[in-house]
Amino acid sequence: MKKIFVILLASIFTVTLLNAQKKYEADPLATVINWKGDKKIGSFHVGTIDLKSGWLTVEGNAITGGEFLVDMNSIKDADLKDDNMRAKLEGHLKSDDFFGVEKFKVSKLVITGSSRLEGGKAVVKGNLTVKAATHPVEFTVTESKSGAVTIYTADITFDRSLYDVRFGSGKFFSNLGDNTINDEIKLNVKLAVK
Repeated sequence: MKKIFVILLASIFTVTLLNAQKKYEADPLATVINWKGDKKIGSFHVGTIDLKSGWLTVEGNAITGGEFLVDMNSIKDADLKDDNMRAKLEGHLKSDDFFGVEKFKVSKLVITGSSRLEGGKAVVKGNLTVKAATHPVEFTVTESKSGAVTIYTADITFDRSLYDVRFGSGKFFSNLGDNTINDEIKLNVKLAVK
């Protein structure tokens, strides 16, 4: 009888834990990632990049984990009107000068946790991998709901020089003058999960 009680108690505890943590799958088609990077100090390029796959876990009122893969071959420019110039820029961004897409097909963000969501906002911590380098990142997300879909929006800024993206960086090359490119890359993310 005692053994049955212990098994029953363990089952209830397991079910409670499973219900407490929820896993959400990302919808790559409904997710939008916009990027912004300087072409020279004071001017910039903007574009998009596609989410390949992803998921996150939420427990109570906090994001507890997640992993997102970005398809680096999907880099698109949105500000150049000339098709040839746009194709040239996109090819350069995919080259070894920048993201080395042939070798490094995906970039990855692993969520390690967050503060509690208060007023629909939380501070999220994680590790960003670009090329062969991984560094910690921290950013604020805003949560909103639309039916069965939950949307998380965030602005994420990272220093490309930490990830061996060297082209035009003043941290690697001297005497660049007006050709210096800012090392900050800004991402505006609208993540859809369900």
